[in-house]
Amino acid sequence: MRTELRFAGFGGQGIISAGMIAGRAAALHDNKNAVMTQSYGPEARGGACHANVVISEDPVNYPKIICPNLLVVMSQEAFTRYSREITPGGMLIVDEDLVQDIEADEGIQLYCIPATRIAKELGNKIVANVVMLGTVAALSKAIRKKALLESVRESVPARFLEMNERAFEAGYEYGEGIKA
Repeated sequence: MRTELRFAGFGGQGIISAGMIAGRAAALHDNKNAVMTQSYGPEARGGACHANVVISEDPVNYPKIICPNLLVVMSQEAFTRYSREITPGGMLIVDEDLVQDIEADEGIQLYCIPATRIAKELGNKIVANVVMLGTVAALSKAIRKKALLESVRESVPARFLEMNERAFEAGYEYGEGIKA
């Protein structure tokens, strides 16, 4: 089975880092094949960006996303641009603190997460991307929780490890609480 995962938002939110962590988790800790591509505007911080991760049990012969079946959105611009591109029956996870007028096409599993608010309550909004990774672990079967958490631990500086672990667990708990 091929999972096409897109993280989208603006530069400075850790969108590219979230994609790298997810790809690493799938490839190194979940024994799957994974490919990540990224795109960001010339402004970098504050400009539009996204990270695409293709995860598969089989070799990934085509590394580009055709139509994501799991979309994580962390800005209004990303929601406007990508929310209609999701595969029918796919999952859309939105940071409700940063996106207004959230709607999804019929058949899309829509989850609104206060990721930025949760991150601020933990002490720093910069870990909102890791809150979203925890939520992905709870709501999706694309990557196991243990694999994602291990990848988070390997990917963040030691001085921020505890905060990122707490952010991941908070996102996971929130996701478990709203699971359909």
